[in-house]
Amino acid sequence: EKKLSKVIVPDKWKDGASNTTERGGRKINENKLLSKKNRWSPLGTTKCIICKQQVHQNGKYCHTCAYSKGVCAMCGKQVLDTKLYKQSNV
Repeated sequence: EKKLSKVIVPDKWKDGASNTTERGGRKINENKLLSKKNRWSPLGTTKCIICKQQVHQNGKYCHTCAYSKGVCAMCGKQVLDTKLYKQSNV
């Protein structure tokens, strides 16, 4: 237990270092999968207005809904006239 309480290579910059046991660094015997910090994800938190699917950028519509409506996926502005298109709802 005495060996487990020490870090092999401690950082000389202790503030914000991930491999120290002091001041909010790493905890001893912690599960790394359960203790993940907030990371950037490409999907983000925004969802499509129509189908509620996650959008890959901060947009209003997903790609399929934007194409079927003929609008821009980011701003929602009408881009394409789809009156004469034969599209299914599937």
